[in-house]
Amino acid sequence: MTKNPVFKILKTYAIISFGLFVYVFAWKAFLIPNEIVGGGATGVATVIYYLSYKLIPIQYGFFAFNAILVVIGVRILGTAFGAKTIYGILFTFVMLAIVPEPRFITKSFIESDKLLCAIIGGVVSGAGTAISFSQGGSAGGTDIIAWIINKYRNVTPGKIFLYADLIIIGASFFINWDFRTVVYGYVVMAVFSYSVDLLLSGTKQSVQLLIFSNKYDEIASKINRDMKRGVTALHATGWYSQEDRRVLVIMARKYELNDLYQIIKSIDNEAFISVATVMGVFGKGFDPLKTKTKINFKKR
Repeated sequence: MTKNPVFKILKTYAIISFGLFVYVFAWKAFLIPNEIVGGGATGVATVIYYLSYKLIPIQYGFFAFNAILVVIGVRILGTAFGAKTIYGILFTFVMLAIVPEPRFITKSFIESDKLLCAIIGGVVSGAGTAISFSQGGSAGGTDIIAWIINKYRNVTPGKIFLYADLIIIGASFFINWDFRTVVYGYVVMAVFSYSVDLLLSGTKQSVQLLIFSNKYDEIASKINRDMKRGVTALHATGWYSQEDRRVLVIMARKYELNDLYQIIKSIDNEAFISVATVMGVFGKGFDPLKTKTKINFKKR
């Protein structure tokens, strides 16, 4: 039965909303109260907020900074990404405006706990961003830059955040003229980047299986039929027995391992299996191979 497309769209935006709420909560609970600046549009808005002696609310600085980036993002990435990004920016803007500072959390940490707040804030905000990213959503800012570069290059979003946010966090030095503020910001940036890559790319990790079995034909047929995965049979010779054999080679996602094990063991419980993690798999059914491409901002 075909799923209702309206339900699918609502589910996508619900997940994006949840991810962005988690992101905003991290800022409200751990970063902003401690004058810790992370990256992205929220980081820029936080710097403006404190440099203006709290006269310019963070949500307005956040909204203004995203205006130009949205136009560029829609132009390069298309209207589908633009729609989700605009929604994400508006949703984050509203959340920054209405979500109060959770005093029950901020009161639990004292001045000496700034490093701990930076670490927790980086983990939680990174998790929220990864959840949103998994559905094509974005809170704007360097998120848009990350998607643009990732479209053309095989660079993880976390690394792009890491590079793009150096200047933003460096500007936090002028908040109280204290290098410790910058250090805390870089801690947030590093933890945030690692969390995004871990959660966003975790399900995309690939593995290579070598299967040694006399029932290789049955195993290959069932894997090909049930899991829609390609299987390659290599000719090999058992050096001890001097018998010709076939070795099955399969490239699969890490989360598919359990299903593969069940198929193999259901046919040949004595099959010998070797599993290795690979750095990347490019091609049909996996990731597209991206090369350096010049981005033309002019209309064709």
